[in-house]
Amino acid sequence: MNTNEDVALKVINESLKLPIVKVDRKEFLVKRFKDRVPDINALLEKGPQELFSKEELDTEAQKCINQVTVQSSALSFATGIPGGLAVAATIPADIAQFYAYSLRLAQEISYIYGFEDLRDDTGELTEEGRNALVLYLGVMLGVTMAGSAVRVLSKNLSVQVLKKLPQKALTKTIYYPVIKKVLAVFGTKLTKSTFAKGISKAVPIVGGVVSGGINFLSMKPMANKLKKELGKSVNYSQEDAERDLEVLDIDFEIIDDREKTIVPEDKTNNEVVEEDVFAKIEKAHQLFEKNIISEEEYQNLKNNLISSI
Repeated sequence: MNTNEDVALKVINESLKLPIVKVDRKEFLVKRFKDRVPDINALLEKGPQELFSKEELDTEAQKCINQVTVQSSALSFATGIPGGLAVAATIPADIAQFYAYSLRLAQEISYIYGFEDLRDDTGELTEEGRNALVLYLGVMLGVTMAGSAVRVLSKNLSVQVLKKLPQKALTKTIYYPVIKKVLAVFGTKLTKSTFAKGISKAVPIVGGVVSGGINFLSMKPMANKLKKELGKSVNYSQEDAERDLEVLDIDFEIIDDREKTIVPEDKTNNEVVEEDVFAKIEKAHQLFEKNIISEEEYQNLKNNLISSI
């Protein structure tokens, strides 16, 4: 991992330690929608996307963006004044605060559009939740692949079947290269942002205004990018999934789980099954050669596929 990626990971980890980054999905959804739904349990179990139109979800997401952006910018103004807040008087703390608010906002937007809870029953961020937040941040930073990865890996694809690749390997195929790309882009942008904020802090009082202005002008367009991309998950279709897989450069067939395999007249069911198994083994070997899965995982996949014939 290069220096930029190391810096990016450090800032993400430090940002996640701040209390403001934690969002309780249930509390958040109840607070935002309780006066507009007859059944709170249905809201929590199904998600807002099942109860509200795309336009209504967009409006609610925009409200969140406006509120959190103002809150973050106000705090950034305070930390922009030397001695304003002793606990956040350094540039790294200011940067951590900015991205903590960004990650908080990312969670809120995702819950509005029906994405699953990123935390376990104890309120702790899961490994998948952490990966999702990195992808959300990638979307906010303009990494095109991140939006496609978020949608493909979301529950919106559960009504379809991904053929030729086990789900575990699919996750690795998407997560690893996209997260690496996000960290590289984030690290580069971060060093530029740190420099700009450092210059602004050299000027008392005015520095606070500049710092808050940078915060406001940066966070709002970032959040709007995420809103736009996550909003595409509403009414997510097979055609949408195919486009996202093309963006991710994943050459795997998607079929609706209601479709049935049509056996050619000149072939038996067993022959079709064998051809499908061999194709899967070949694809698994390609993944192994590209270091996407380990040799042990490849051998296990191969043995399981062969035993299914």
